[in-house]
Amino acid sequence: MSWFASNLLSAFLMPPFSVILLGAAGILLLKRRPELGKLMVFSALTLLYLLSIPFVAEALLQRLETPPGHNPFDNDVQAIVVLGGGTYYHAPEYGSDTVGRYSLQRIRYAAELHRRTGKPILATGGTPLGSESSEAAQMKAVLEKEFQVPVKWTEGASRNTRENAYKSFVILNRDEIRRIALVTHAWHMPRAAREFEQAGFKIVPAATAYTTRYKTDIFAFIPTAAALQKSSLFFHEVIGIAWYRLTSASG
Repeated sequence: MSWFASNLLSAFLMPPFSVILLGAAGILLLKRRPELGKLMVFSALTLLYLLSIPFVAEALLQRLETPPGHNPFDNDVQAIVVLGGGTYYHAPEYGSDTVGRYSLQRIRYAAELHRRTGKPILATGGTPLGSESSEAAQMKAVLEKEFQVPVKWTEGASRNTRENAYKSFVILNRDEIRRIALVTHAWHMPRAAREFEQAGFKIVPAATAYTTRYKTDIFAFIPTAAALQKSSLFFHEVIGIAWYRLTSASG
């Protein structure tokens, strides 16, 4: 399945679109089957509220996150692999495409790992939307120019996490590198680690940007757009994990 098709299907399954569809279907059924229609509308509103409050959204993401069980600084890794997390397109203040927010969070930690271990970095991420520069090239530029950290390899042809893994393996296997510190968001690590292990790597998870909260107060139960985005990330990962397992088994 192409990148466009898989992401279009995912959009229908994830909130908020899936919740909107549920509510819209309920409204259409109000005249013919009022009880069912009311139930569907009520369910949609309830889901929208729950998925839009920080208390629920953060709890969902934390279900995906495993506290660090290994210290990447103390393990005998051969290289650091950092996964792209999106592009900031046509950034006016920089004059071109550059790393997006998630990519920036990841390369910040990759730079920290490199300074502490001295291990070489591979940046992986392609151009799924067809932009001029790959995520890998953008990460390399920021790491070298702004963090003063060298990037030894770039993999700029992948379109998803699975391709990140297999295409990175082709590059690093030439130098007989199998044991890596894998840098990505904590909520993305379960899917990423499985794919990189399937590709042939021995993984030391180096997760970053854990989902944390300063305190739980009334604001944790007030709906926000940021919380809804976190809920969407959770369902994106769950759908991705299920899809990868399904296609892996069928393959």
